[in-house]
Amino acid sequence: MKKRWILWLIVVVVSHGAYADISNQEKQALEDLYESTNGPHWVRKWEMTSPVAQWYGVKVAGGHVVEINLFRNNLMGPLPESLGALKHLVVLNLAFNNITGELPATVTELNELQVLRLEMNRMKGKLPAEMGKMVSLKELTAFNNFFSGHIPESIGQITQLKTLNLSSNNLTGEIPATLGNLTSLESLGLFENSLYGEIPKEMGTLVHLKELVLANNKLGGEIPKEFGQLASLEVLQLQNNKFNSVKNLEMIDTKSFLVFDYDKVDERELKYGKFDATRVAETEFEEIDDN
Repeated sequence: MKKRWILWLIVVVVSHGAYADISNQEKQALEDLYESTNGPHWVRKWEMTSPVAQWYGVKVAGGHVVEINLFRNNLMGPLPESLGALKHLVVLNLAFNNITGELPATVTELNELQVLRLEMNRMKGKLPAEMGKMVSLKELTAFNNFFSGHIPESIGQITQLKTLNLSSNNLTGEIPATLGNLTSLESLGLFENSLYGEIPKEMGTLVHLKELVLANNKLGGEIPKEFGQLASLEVLQLQNNKFNSVKNLEMIDTKSFLVFDYDKVDERELKYGKFDATRVAETEFEEIDDN
């Protein structure tokens, strides 16, 4: 009898945790998300009269919303500012939808968020300058959108980040040297933007980096000699940039690489600028003749 009573008590406690009410503020934020992104046309819709814990893709723990996973669910429209009210959110996965508009600055108030996935949407505008406030983030992916402006320097404050992928956007400016602070980073993707300037030497401190993809930008100067410190690298893609020299890549041990892709640069470009094959031949001839 006693065992049955204990079992019943456990069931009641677990059930209460699963169906516990959330605050009106958090529920309103969810309702705003549903309305703003055309909820009636989602693939998996929310039954608004049901307990929030039963809504598709929503997890509740301790009376708070801790996860929203609406991956590939046909969300259309902008994200509401009230998302910032979901203070206990740990996972926000809105990837592979048709979300438009800008990323609300209030998202930076989600300082318990560990996963933010926004890839494969139609979002635009600048990334919030205060993204560094999201100190718990471990994964930030926003590739294949239309984000513009510079990469916020404050991202360098998110020192727990393991994955950062902002590829295939309209980002411009230089790569912030502050990214060198992300010493836990394992994957960095900035492929296919309009980034220019030299790669910051501070990136040589990313000793846990396994994947570095900077291809299809306008990066120039020399490859930093500090790249020789990136002993964990398995994938390095630098092609289709405007480097003056890639000589320092010789310092990297590529035996264990899965992908190693870059454009060869004739070091004489440093002296003569852009030239064609004929110009090279003439230069070589003149140098031999002078001897």
